[in-house]
Amino acid sequence: MAFMEKPPAGKVLLDDTVPLTAQIEASQSLHSHTEYIIRVQRGVSTENSWQVSNFSSLFKISALSLPLPPKKLIGNMEREFIAERQKGLQAYLDVITTHHILSNCELVKKFLDPNSYSVNYTEIALQHVSMFFRSEPKWEVVEPLKDIGWRIRKKYFLMKIKNQPKERLVLSWADLGPDKYLSDRDLQYAVKLLSSCSHPYIYKITFATANESSALVIRPFSEKGTLKDLIYKAKPKDPFLKKYCNPKKIQGLELQQIKTYGRQILEVLKFLHEKGFPYGHLHSANVMLDGDTCKLLDLENSLLGLPSFYRSYFSQFRKINTLEGVDVHCFGHLLYEMTYGRPPDTIPVESFPPAPSVFVVSVLESILTCEALKNGMPAVSRLLQMPLFSDVLLTNSEKPQFKIPTKLKEALKISKECIEKRLTEEQKLIHQHRRLTRAQSHHGSEEEKKKRKILARKVTGSGASSPLTSPSSPTPPSTAGASSIPPAPPLPPAAPAPSTEVPTSRPDASRGALLSSIQNFQKGTLKKTQTCDYSAPRIS
Repeated sequence: MAFMEKPPAGKVLLDDTVPLTAQIEASQSLHSHTEYIIRVQRGVSTENSWQVSNFSSLFKISALSLPLPPKKLIGNMEREFIAERQKGLQAYLDVITTHHILSNCELVKKFLDPNSYSVNYTEIALQHVSMFFRSEPKWEVVEPLKDIGWRIRKKYFLMKIKNQPKERLVLSWADLGPDKYLSDRDLQYAVKLLSSCSHPYIYKITFATANESSALVIRPFSEKGTLKDLIYKAKPKDPFLKKYCNPKKIQGLELQQIKTYGRQILEVLKFLHEKGFPYGHLHSANVMLDGDTCKLLDLENSLLGLPSFYRSYFSQFRKINTLEGVDVHCFGHLLYEMTYGRPPDTIPVESFPPAPSVFVVSVLESILTCEALKNGMPAVSRLLQMPLFSDVLLTNSEKPQFKIPTKLKEALKISKECIEKRLTEEQKLIHQHRRLTRAQSHHGSEEEKKKRKILARKVTGSGASSPLTSPSSPTPPSTAGASSIPPAPPLPPAAPAPSTEVPTSRPDASRGALLSSIQNFQKGTLKKTQTCDYSAPRIS
C-alpha cells in the first residue's frame, strides 16, 4: 500500500492504554497437560470480554522476577495440584496486568487480546517507510531500532542522509489513534507545520508528513538519550522493557538538575498552552537531553490522536479533565521520577520518602496527593511561582517561534475539546463502575450479612404469621369420632380503643398525641362481651 493511500474502510482505532484484566475461570485436561481458561476484559464493561488459554507465550517475559508457580513431573494431573497452580498463575496474571510497563508491552497484548493485536506492526511500518523513500531518495535506513519505545503501533529506524553519511537521525512511524479529531487535510498541514516550530526547549524536527492512516517524523539522533535514560543509566538503543522495567540501580537526580529541568519543562508547557496547542504526552522518555537543556519530544502525538502514557492513571480522577490538567499531572509523575529515580508505586501518593528539598515535596503534594486529585491540578503558572522553580535562572536567549494560522487554531481547539470530552466520558464510566463495585462489596461483606440475618430474625419474631390459639381451649382427645367434632369458633375481635384525632402534617405532634392516648387509657371504658364456649364435647 502506498504511503499516501487511504486506510481500509472500517478500521478500528483502539485505545491501547485501556487496562486489560484477566481472571482464570476454569481448567481442563487435554492429553497430558492442563489448559486454563482465562476471561479477559477491556476496561470496566463486562460486555467487552472474551476467553483465551495457553500460558506458554507469556512465560517469555524475563524483564521482572515474576511469581511463576512451579511445575510438577509426577502428579501434575491431580486435582489439588491443579487448584494450587491455578492460584499461582492468577497471581502471575495479576502482576502483569497491573504493572504499568508490562501491561502495555506487545507480548502481553498479543496473548490477552489476540484478535486486536494479530498484525505485525514492524512489517507494516517497513512497508510505509519503503514507500516513503521511493519519493524521497535522499534518505537511507541504517538499522531498525527494535522496541525502543513503549507504543505497539509506533516503530523507529536509525537513518542517515546519503550525502551526509556521518549524521544520524531517527525516523518514527505511527498509526493514527482513537483521539484523532482533525480532518485529514488539517492533520497533514499541522504535522508539516511542526518542522517550523522553534523553541529552546522543544526538540527540532527535520521532516514530518502524514496521511489518512499514519504519520512519519524524522529528528536528529542523540547519543546522550532521553531524561529517562539519564535517570535509569540506560543506553538509548536498548529495548524499552530492558531499560526501564527492572533497573539495577535506583537513584534520583541532584537538586540543581531537578530545579533546572523542571523549570525548563514548565516553560515549554506554558508556551504550548498559550498557543492553544494540545500536548498531553509528557513523561521522562519524551524529554530529550541536549547538554544541560531539556527538550520536549513527540508534539505530533496529540495531532495523531495517540493516547497518553499515563492515561490509565489520570482517567481515574474526574478533576483531571483538561489537557492542561493532564500535562500538570504528568509533570508530577516526571518530578517524582527525577527525585526518587523511579515512578510512584501508587496514585495518589500517601507519603513521600525523604527528598533533597522540602520544596520538592511541596510541589509533589500539590499534584499527586489525594487532596490534590480531588480538588484539581494547579496551573502551570502557579507551579512556576513555587520556591522550587521561581529562583531558577534560564540562560537560553533563543526566541520561541511557532506561527499557527487562525483557521488551524480553531481546528485544534475543536480537536482539544473532543479529546477532553472522550476523557470525561471514560472517567464517568469508571466512576460509576467504582461506585457499583463498592456497593456490591459492601452488600456482600460478612458484617452486612450478619446484620441482615439479625434483622430477618427480628422481623420473623415480631410478625403475626403463626396462627393464634386460645390458651383456655383444651386440646380435643384423639378418638375415632374426632372428625365429627366441629372446629372451635374464631376468637371475637378486640374492642377498638377510643379514637384520638392526630394531625398528619406534624410528626412530632402525632407522636405526642399517641403517647398521651396511651397514658390516659382506662381499662374500665371497654365494653363487656359475652363469649359462648363450644369447645366442650357433645354427646348425642
